[in-house]
Amino acid sequence: MAAIRAQGAKGAAKPAEAVPAPVAAAPTPAPAAAAVKPVVPVAPPSGPLPSVAEMVRAARAGAARPEATAAAPAASEAKVKPVAPPMPQKPVPAAKSAPSPVRRGIALSLLAALVYVFSTPFRLAWTACTIVGGIATLGTARFMFPNVLVEPPSKFKVGPASDYPLNTVSNKWKDQFGIWIVHTDQYQGKNLIFALQSVCTHLGCTPNWLDGEQKFKCPCHGSGFYITGVNFEGPAPRPLERMGIRIAEDGMLEVDKSVKFQEEMGQWKDPASFVDGSIA
Repeated sequence: MAAIRAQGAKGAAKPAEAVPAPVAAAPTPAPAAAAVKPVVPVAPPSGPLPSVAEMVRAARAGAARPEATAAAPAASEAKVKPVAPPMPQKPVPAAKSAPSPVRRGIALSLLAALVYVFSTPFRLAWTACTIVGGIATLGTARFMFPNVLVEPPSKFKVGPASDYPLNTVSNKWKDQFGIWIVHTDQYQGKNLIFALQSVCTHLGCTPNWLDGEQKFKCPCHGSGFYITGVNFEGPAPRPLERMGIRIAEDGMLEVDKSVKFQEEMGQWKDPASFVDGSIA
């Protein structure tokens, strides 16, 4: 019966093979990672079990190891620094030269003299007297020599007569020698060249020649003088004074300040107080 049933089943299955069944897609194999790992039996620990404190320390040590390993490369990189070039050597100062024997001898001599002077009050007193006496002697000798003052010469040349045109006053020598050279024909109608001292006859001030007004004017008290030197205004009591003048051997005009001529005393008539202006 069983054989007949099996044959009947085979005969019944044959008509079904005539219709092709759709081919199903092959199932995707599962990834290897998803494969079930075999369970390895863990052997029971031998010996006594660790305490809770030991397990906590072991856990902390295991957590600190990764941080230490990560910080190790950074620390090694931070330690690498550029090497600075070597510093230059400081110059060695030259040795001081020994003091000169001459200077040393002078210093020792001065020291010995000071020790000798201040060794006793008697020597100190005599030394003080000697110094004071020497200073007094030098002061006395100073009065024997007169003061030397540099003054301009009393006689000097002022150039040829042609340098001074008619009816003009030259200020060229006023600052250096204190005189004016005047060439005029207004004094008694005579053509004369003479030298006037640039000192006011009032209080000794220095007048100025005003060419536009043709007069000498004292800025202090207002005294006025004509081109001839004769006073006509202000407190000046008399005319300006003339200096000596002549024609030297070389044809130049020479002034002599050591000689003075006053008009109120009639001294302007002296030929030594003027030069004939017609030679200009």
